[in-house]
Amino acid sequence: MSLYDEQCAQEFAFLQTRMKQFFAEMAVECPYRLPHDAVFYQALFSPLSDRVMELFLASGYRRNGNCLYTMHCPDCTACIPIRLHPMEMRLNRNQRRVLKKNQDIEVEFAPVEASAESVKLCEKFLSNRFPQKNNDGKSYYEGFFLNRIISGMEIRYCLNGRLVGTGIVDIGQNWMNGVYFYFDPVESSRSLGTFNILTMIETCLKMDVSYLYLGYYIEEVAAMSYKDRFNPHYLYRDNCWQRVER
Repeated sequence: MSLYDEQCAQEFAFLQTRMKQFFAEMAVECPYRLPHDAVFYQALFSPLSDRVMELFLASGYRRNGNCLYTMHCPDCTACIPIRLHPMEMRLNRNQRRVLKKNQDIEVEFAPVEASAESVKLCEKFLSNRFPQKNNDGKSYYEGFFLNRIISGMEIRYCLNGRLVGTGIVDIGQNWMNGVYFYFDPVESSRSLGTFNILTMIETCLKMDVSYLYLGYYIEEVAAMSYKDRFNPHYLYRDNCWQRVER
């Protein structure tokens, strides 16, 4: 364990004793369609300091709207938090190819906003990814992306003036948290999910941000397993970050 992670773990242990009373477990159908019930261990929060949010992320927690949560699934351990250290990254041949393929994409940074264009594209993505559900793009923005906990932004990807992808991120002094990414299924050949992570890495390097959190790595789910192609990466197992290189 690095000195940074050791310090975070010590601070979070103290924080946890004060906040444990606000957390509760909630069992739902697995959002990743794995054959197990999913149990979210979560709590609602008002605005948090940059450091407190950093401690939660460094302890494997995720954000959903104004909730912070981690998984307490009794029969499954598939969801593994994954983190990158941008200054360590070495791109492979495919990732360099993705950068070249998307040279015509315009990258914009903007406040998180449920504009008509964004909601429409989000719904198009959701209906393609989860056709069995009646997902509402506006509800995703209002209940998931927007929050009163910490500052965030959208990374918008446009092609000839047309929005083709959006990354929702939280941003702190020394960390960036990838909350969600959606894109136009018509442009799936561009590997925009990979391009979004490459853009986040580049942004972290420009901002001197040391830790980039990518949510969960789930080996059994293709939409979540591609994250381990970024090397080296760190997986949060047994309450510590373990360095992995494929």
